[in-house]
Amino acid sequence: MCSSPPSVHVKDRIDLTAKEEQIFDLLLQVRRHFNLQTQLRVAGGWVRDKLLGKECYDIDIALDDMLGREFGDKVNEYLSSAGEETHDVGVIKSNPDQSKHLETATVRVFDVKIDFVNLRAEDYSENSRIPTMRFGTPEEDAYRRDLTINSLFYNINTSSVEDFTGRGIVDLKSGKIVTPLPPKQTFLDDPLRVLRAIRFGARFGFLLDEELKKAAADDDVIAAIADKISRERIGHELDLMISGNEPMTAMVYISKLRLFWAVFSLPSAVEPPTPEGCERLCVAYMDSAWRLLQLIGSSLIIDDRQRLCLYAALLLPLRNAVYKDKKKKIPVASYIFRTSLKLKASDAETVQSMHLAAQNFLSLIPSIISDENLQTLEVDERKETIDVPLTSKRRILTGLLLREIKEFWRPSLVLSLLLYPQDIVSSKDTSSEDADLNERKALFNRIESSILEMGLEKVWELRPLVDGKRIMNILQITSGGPIVKEWQQKLLQWQLAHPSGSTEECVDWMRQTQSKRARMTE
Repeated sequence: MCSSPPSVHVKDRIDLTAKEEQIFDLLLQVRRHFNLQTQLRVAGGWVRDKLLGKECYDIDIALDDMLGREFGDKVNEYLSSAGEETHDVGVIKSNPDQSKHLETATVRVFDVKIDFVNLRAEDYSENSRIPTMRFGTPEEDAYRRDLTINSLFYNINTSSVEDFTGRGIVDLKSGKIVTPLPPKQTFLDDPLRVLRAIRFGARFGFLLDEELKKAAADDDVIAAIADKISRERIGHELDLMISGNEPMTAMVYISKLRLFWAVFSLPSAVEPPTPEGCERLCVAYMDSAWRLLQLIGSSLIIDDRQRLCLYAALLLPLRNAVYKDKKKKIPVASYIFRTSLKLKASDAETVQSMHLAAQNFLSLIPSIISDENLQTLEVDERKETIDVPLTSKRRILTGLLLREIKEFWRPSLVLSLLLYPQDIVSSKDTSSEDADLNERKALFNRIESSILEMGLEKVWELRPLVDGKRIMNILQITSGGPIVKEWQQKLLQWQLAHPSGSTEECVDWMRQTQSKRARMTE
């Protein structure tokens, strides 16, 4: 994490793209057409990013005297009168119970999605943490924003930047993450703001204000994160962090501010019990994976592959942990994805598969990198192979593993190298850490080259030489079942052992093997 504020270049004015000028001109035409007094302001992230010289396509319009859906309807009415294409106004209702206080209306204008919301102020009663929302002034709205750098407005009517907190531009230039109001109050109003503060701090390399960090680690705020906001919102923020440019900075903040188990909540009765300091171990594994990925620099481990590799590394210490749900044992990693973060079920399944593949790689790595280790090749009981030379057996087992994990085999190999030849975290010596990572990078390259030399790059696309119908004809049976599945597996292994083999050679081998089996059972 940064120890001193970064030097940030902030532009003096906002330069609009041609598309933005077109959109803003239309909105002003709507205002004039209906003789409205409405002040149209772009709020938040768009203003921040434009001042930083970055393009932003997320345009949120704040309105001072009407609801978003009302102005959205007027936009459509005007477009229709001008013969332009219109789209339905989408409305996302407010949900105060989950700290979502504003109704948002969405309209597509010139193929760009625009969100319309009203400026707001919030009044709290003594007996409730849920506020009563009312129309607010721009200043009231700015102070209710999550961060000063997100509290800036661009007034479309006057083509000017407005900084009602008086701190937005200063904090942007000095690279500081600060809340407009006292941080604990800001976080208790909407606890998700803690995670947003961390995400923006990591994304821009900005420093988190000391008072902000103290408030984020407050017991009341941690409890509010766990109880007051939806798991979908937590998962969305975390996913943006993991997919961002500095995932480790964000994760270290989450750990140091005691937020880890509020975010990655666990089920009850985990077996085996989570050891003390497990969160630090999780972060250490992710750190090693991130650094190894940077060293490898493979263009084939990007986007979802990198994202899920980091998740899998983070949860590596929990890879054998389970809990009981209706007498069924379920991996804790699956619970975290499906319940704690409400992420896609397919993500949970991929991470589980990566954990298993990483474990299977460990038994294969010695034989892949050296023929001298073939004699020690361990075979999973579920992967009993056909009778072939050891070099062919190696290709079979490697091919079967890659067919299971498919395009995630490289990320899975990265995970396995965190554990091979010895655990990179438990054996870590800071003086030799970089040398250790470089050795593992060299090992990754060596194994990757061996797999490519074996011609297994996309082995999951290998089509069977003999289909199920022909297997049934050879076996002289009229219906499929376990025996056909068994032969499909054996024939797949034969193909992996004989990459240049023909269909007829494969069939001949099957007939010979079947004949030999029949004689042995007589």
